[in-house]
Amino acid sequence: MDEEKTMEIDKKSFWYSEWSFPILVGIMSAGVFAGTHMYFVYNVGAFNEVAIVAMLKAGMDGGSYGAAAAFGASFLFARILEGSLVGILDLGGSILTGVGIGIPAILLSIGWKAPITNFTLSITTGLVLGLIIGGIITLVRKYTINQSNATFGADVMMGAGNSSGRFLGPLIIISATTASIPIGIGSVIGAVIFYLWKKPIAGGAILGAMIFGAFFPVSLK
Repeated sequence: MDEEKTMEIDKKSFWYSEWSFPILVGIMSAGVFAGTHMYFVYNVGAFNEVAIVAMLKAGMDGGSYGAAAAFGASFLFARILEGSLVGILDLGGSILTGVGIGIPAILLSIGWKAPITNFTLSITTGLVLGLIIGGIITLVRKYTINQSNATFGADVMMGAGNSSGRFLGPLIIISATTASIPIGIGSVIGAVIFYLWKKPIAGGAILGAMIFGAFFPVSLK
């Protein structure tokens, strides 16, 4: 009886309660978004893999955040659905890539730099985003998966972000090739290296194009 009573008390604690989940996601998102602010302002501090951060860096240097926004947003959307249906939130895809890279890239692409350039605002923005993400997952699970034994296609949704992200690599290579042949070659080499490294080839394609572009710049005349 004592063990059952203890288990019942534990399930009602902060760590087992549903309302604590959005708070935890909000705290993590605030830290990651603040890390992106540090990287944007001081070029250090981003919480992610080199290949993913390279997409944001390419946008910072070239002014086009399309690749980072599409890659990060696709991961975030898929991970929110996956977390709702499966009950496991992939922090790398949802918070690190989605909140840390995708959303900042979207904001920068439409000219909203304040949430990224201001430290206090970046923490607040990340916290609000995390609360929203955690709240959505909690609500969806409450009114769907918790009411039925069905998986609601969870087997299909798992890995959707990875699948959508794979299409960006070839597109980046094609774009680099249209800029110039040397840049295209650098993009292909970078993509091959990252493929052998078992990393997303999009990051390798961007890095390769940037490196070869530095040695073989495109003339604008």
